[in-house]
Amino acid sequence: MTTHTVEPSQDPTSPYFLHPSDNPGMKLVSMQFDGDGYSDWRQSMLISLGAKNKTGFVDGSITKPVDDAVYLKAWDRCNSMMTSWLLGVLDQNIARSVLYFKSAREIWMNLEERYGQASGTMLYSVQQSLYELKQGQDNVSGFYTKMKMLWDQLDAVDPLPCCGCTCGTCDISQKLIKSRDDKRVVEFLMKLGDGFEIIRGNILVMSPIPSISQVYRLLVQEENHKKISHIPALQDDPPTMAFFANNKRFSQDKYKSQNKQSYSGEE
Repeated sequence: MTTHTVEPSQDPTSPYFLHPSDNPGMKLVSMQFDGDGYSDWRQSMLISLGAKNKTGFVDGSITKPVDDAVYLKAWDRCNSMMTSWLLGVLDQNIARSVLYFKSAREIWMNLEERYGQASGTMLYSVQQSLYELKQGQDNVSGFYTKMKMLWDQLDAVDPLPCCGCTCGTCDISQKLIKSRDDKRVVEFLMKLGDGFEIIRGNILVMSPIPSISQVYRLLVQEENHKKISHIPALQDDPPTMAFFANNKRFSQDKYKSQNKQSYSGEE
């Protein structure tokens, strides 16, 4: 019989530990999955589960114990809690379709099979959104955020291939990532609105092409510089026009008064 110094459900470092504040009605993420945006929902859930040290219950690394009553009891409790958490962030119809699965892992794998598989339709939709996206009235930050979201979706639908060799010297994966990132820099620059022609040209002649983060920082600096150095036209600023008109009238009156005094003195 295995002896336990600390019961796993009472050890804060154990994945079987449940905090007193954990309860079946807890919402791990704010978004409820209704069949759309699976990649974003999945990533948000993995972050929340990781924070609670429970990722192993859905990725398969923590399996149901078969020969240890203490761990089996702890696993059953955590599995029930995880199942409640998953059902709580699913649309009612989707939740009903996975209600009778016996483990959180089975629910997770079923959702992965149904919504996580890349398809031509999903790839087309993301590529179409990228093609149609323009800066418009967005500032650089807002525009970059929109493009970054679409790039992240594209990575989830169509990830880069990984080299499976074991030679230890192959850098093909890094070359693929660099090639993809360079193309995204060019794509981002192409979709910018008017006013960035000079800095866009300066960036494109750099060798090697800078990272998208560096390009973003340069463009934000350029945008802020334009805001600081911009002087509004007088005709577009009524208070400024009034100030200059009053100042001009005051100067004219002062000049006339001085001339009048000068003529009076001569006489």
